[in-house]
Formats: sequence, structure tokens, C-alpha cells
Amino acid sequence: MSYSTPPTSRRNPLPIIIAAVIGVVAIVVTYIVLKSGGDDAQPGARKHRDGCVALDVNSSVEKAGLLGQIADAYNGAGRTVGGKCVDVTISSTASGAAAEALARGWDPAREGAPAPQVWSPASSSWLALSRQQSGSGDKGVVVPTGPQPSIAQSPLVLAMPKPMAEALGWPGKQLGWSDVLGLTSAGWGSVGHPEWGSFKLGKTNPHFSTSGLQATIGVYFAATGLSSDLSEAQVTDPKVLDYVSKVESGVVHYGDTSLTFLANMAEADKQGRGLAYISAVAIEEKSVFDYNQGNPTGDPKLVGKGTKPRVPLVAIYPKEGTLLSDSPFVTLTTASEEQKAGAADFLAFVKEPAQQKRFTDLAFRSSEGKAGSVISQDNGMLPQAKVGLLTPPSPQVLARMVSGWDALRKRAQVLLVLDVSGSMAETAAGGKSRLELAKDSALKSLELFSPDDTVGLWTFSTERGTATTPYTERVPIGKVSDVKAQLQEQIRALSPEGGTALYATARAAQKKLLSVADPRRINAVVLLTDGKNEYPKDDNLPQLVTDLDASKMEESVRVFTIAFGEQADLSALQSISRASRAAAYDARDAATIDKVMVNVISNF
Repeated sequence: MSYSTPPTSRRNPLPIIIAAVIGVVAIVVTYIVLKSGGDDAQPGARKHRDGCVALDVNSSVEKAGLLGQIADAYNGAGRTVGGKCVDVTISSTASGAAAEALARGWDPAREGAPAPQVWSPASSSWLALSRQQSGSGDKGVVVPTGPQPSIAQSPLVLAMPKPMAEALGWPGKQLGWSDVLGLTSAGWGSVGHPEWGSFKLGKTNPHFSTSGLQATIGVYFAATGLSSDLSEAQVTDPKVLDYVSKVESGVVHYGDTSLTFLANMAEADKQGRGLAYISAVAIEEKSVFDYNQGNPTGDPKLVGKGTKPRVPLVAIYPKEGTLLSDSPFVTLTTASEEQKAGAADFLAFVKEPAQQKRFTDLAFRSSEGKAGSVISQDNGMLPQAKVGLLTPPSPQVLARMVSGWDALRKRAQVLLVLDVSGSMAETAAGGKSRLELAKDSALKSLELFSPDDTVGLWTFSTERGTATTPYTERVPIGKVSDVKAQLQEQIRALSPEGGTALYATARAAQKKLLSVADPRRINAVVLLTDGKNEYPKDDNLPQLVTDLDASKMEESVRVFTIAFGEQADLSALQSISRASRAAAYDARDAATIDKVMVNVISNF
């Protein structure tokens, strides 16, 4: 591929990052969350070597494993700066979360990672966002101004199952967002494949994810026909908003990481249903290679160990232009002079040919944008494709874009299902009971829904009194603007009692939403539990998994689960979410429940 920046031409009030909602959360689907450093601890948790300059580098997740290996090589190379060794550790945080954490003032306990002296997000777009937020606070700006050096690159692509892309003319025909828009309204029947049903788009939340942010920018550019110099007037033009809204209407759900989509695609492929889950997903080019190698997490330790999919993905480079994840290497203003010198030496090491080859061997492009041999048509990518690079908008215009997305995103229909069994009375973090923490978190989550989202509330334990079911409808599904006060009242009044009828409740909750499923909305169950199934009347997990199987349903209802507290049956919850093509979230450390709940709501 050769990059080009086309000339500017016409072709056809929420904050950028919500401070309360961004955190580092372990997301459990069918994959292991990628962590660099080689063990189960958060990278960077080890102590620095005595006598060395300590340098903490925080990386975006997709390259943290590789960067951790490169740091190990650097630490063992015997290099010195000013007569002293430099000891580099790598921690990983999602780019959006790190941008907000730096703007707020990095709290190692809150972020689960040491305060960095070097930050390497996936894209330079996050630098401007963090600077803008820092400027509105009282912590001072720690991200320097001006362009920062890149250590690796990967363009945003639309990844499609190969047969679907071929039906649209890949690899010979240039495709883009306009094709997505056409299929969103017309469906696959319009190109001779009615058996594939409607067009389903996977796209992450731009408040959290680099691919989601870049895809949102790309859609706005496609709507205006420009490649640079977007103005606030253009991104608020009714015709532009209509275009963006129609693209968003094809989304199956959002989320804080593209790994959810890739893991669910891999699971569907194993079942011989590689065309059933997603028609296209906005991800980095590198992730196409990872998926096709059977390693959707991109963990360098798992290279060559996975099973390749039966239906591979291919990369579509949007004809309207695309954004580049340029992995900037940013030495923060809080670094000491010794740390700045150490950072410069580590950067020089990372950019040496041997280290750059390690990046290109894993389908990153080099710091100069050059592709390695693995970026090939055989691996689903087109190294010679000519793609125009879009110029990111100013922070002010970007803020307007993202707030516009908040208004235009596909609306949700969500059933909140809370465990109120007796074990929820046990004391958890801060002296509060598990139920008190869950109630507080559920109340906060209501603020993240739009007034025209629809939400209902169930609770479950085992049958109480004369009840005939172990679950109870507390608030019928209704528009948040109409039922919010009732939801708040009912949540505050919850009390714990009884056992845990997990399987029966999960089945019934999905069945309830299926009966009222609205194709114009993201239909989903959010189920929180602190235990395992304790209901002999329904104790067959394999049968439940079969019943929840999203591939067998005309309208899918995804069941997002939260394992809350140390006794939660995470394995069973993974099975439930995997069957319904959703995600299971790990809040076994009860103190993380607020962060986890917000990341769950990011799917809507």
C-alpha cells in the first residue's frame, strides 16, 4: 500500500471522553486480555533494577505484548545513558482511558498501572484530546505539543469475511463507507445473497477505542466528501448527520474493544457459522492478520498456536480515505532529564531495523509506513493498494463529531438483571455489601443511557413466598425518560434473600427481550451475579448454551454478563455470553464494579 493525502475536494454537549466511565477493565470473552511482561500481573508492576534510571512506558493494548518483549531485549543489551543503565517497563492501558487518566492526573491505584514517563497510544488523535482535557482542568498539560515520532503504523480498515467482500468485488473493486451505507438499507439480497440476511456492522465506542474513534471520523469525512479541513458547520449539517445516522443503524452493538467482535467471530467460525455474526468490522489492518492466523488478541506469545479460521477476513481500505494508527512515542513533560535521555535511547533502540522487523513480522507497518512480507493478499491484505490518508480534524471539530455521535448512535433496548440472592449481603469493598455496591453502580449506569433508550429491570434469586419464578420484573421496559425515576426507586429498595437461579433467569430474560425485540435498536440483557447456579430445577448449562445460541435466531438478543465478587462462576458466564455473541466482564474484585458496569454500557 502507498499512502497519499488527497487534495481537499468534494466527492459526493457531551465531553469527548466521559471521565466517570473510562477505566482499565479485564474483558473476558473467549480470549485472554493481552498483557505485556509475560506473566499474569499488570505489566510494569515489577520493581525497577537498582542503580538504573527507571522508565515506565504505557502502551496501547494491541502492541503492548511486543513492546514488552522489546523492552526486555533493551534491558538486557547493556546500554547506558550518561553512564547509567536505563530500566524500561511496559504497562498497557486502552488509549482513550490513558488519555483521560493523564488529563485527570494519573492515579496508579485507579488505573492499575504505574504513572508513565512515556505514553504510546495507538493514534496521535488521542494526544490532542488529552491536551484539550488537561487544559480544562487544574492538573496541567503533561502531553507535549507538536508532532511526535511514530514507532509503528497500521491503517484503519473495514474487515469483512472473504466471501462477502468478494460478492462486492474485492479485491479488484475499491469499496468504502458508501457501500456499507447501501447494504445497511438494502441488505445482502441486493447483491444476490439473500441467505446472508441484513448487513451487520461491528464498530466500537469512540469514547474508548481507537478504531471506534477513527471509524467515526471516517464516516463523517465520507458524508462530507472531504479529506481534510472539516468545519463545525460541516459536521452539523443535517445531510451529514443523516448519512452518519444511517451507517450507525447497521451496528449490532458497540463496545470498548474490537477484541470482543474478533473473539465472537472466531467462535462463530468454529461452529461453521463464519458469515452469521458480522458483515464488517472497523479494525486496524494488523488485526486482520492476527485473526487469520488464529490469534485474534494479537498476543506475540500465541503466534502459531491458534487454529486458523475456516472463513478468513480481508481488509477493505475505504475509498473515501482512512485514518492511521501511528503509535506515537510521547515523552511526557513530567519525565526527569535522566528519564528523557533514557526515553530517547529506548526510542532509538525501538526504531533500529531489528526491532522494526519484529513489528512488521506481526503485520504492523514500520515507523515509516513500510509493509513487511506478511502483509499480502494471501493473508487478506492488499499491500499495493493506494489509500488516501484523512487529516484528523481539530480538537474542537472532533469534540463536535463525537458529541454528534452520541446523538446519532443506534439506540438500545436493555434489560438489567440483578442478582439479589442472600450472598449479595456479604461485605465487599469499603465496608459495603455486594448488593449496596451493585445498587450504587446500577444507579450510576442509568445516567449513561439516552432518554430515548429503553430499559427495564429484573431481579433474581430463587422463588420467594408465593412466587412461581425465581426472577421478578421490577420495572417493565420503557423509555428512560419515562421510567428512570421508577428504576431508581426500585433499585434503591432491593434487598438480598435466597439462592441463585442463574440459568433459568438468563434463559427467561433473553426470551423476554426476544418477544419485544426491535431491529432498530441494540437488544441486550445485562446480567450481574456474584455466585453460581443454585437452582436444581434448571441446572443444565449445555442446554442453556444451546438455547441462547444467537446463530439460530432471526433477531439476536445478546446477554452481557458480569462476574461480581470472588465466588462468581466466571466460566459459566463466559459460556452464556459466548453463546449469545456478547461479552463476559470480570468484576471479581468488587471494587472495580463501577468501571466494569460502564464498560458494559459502552456496548450500547
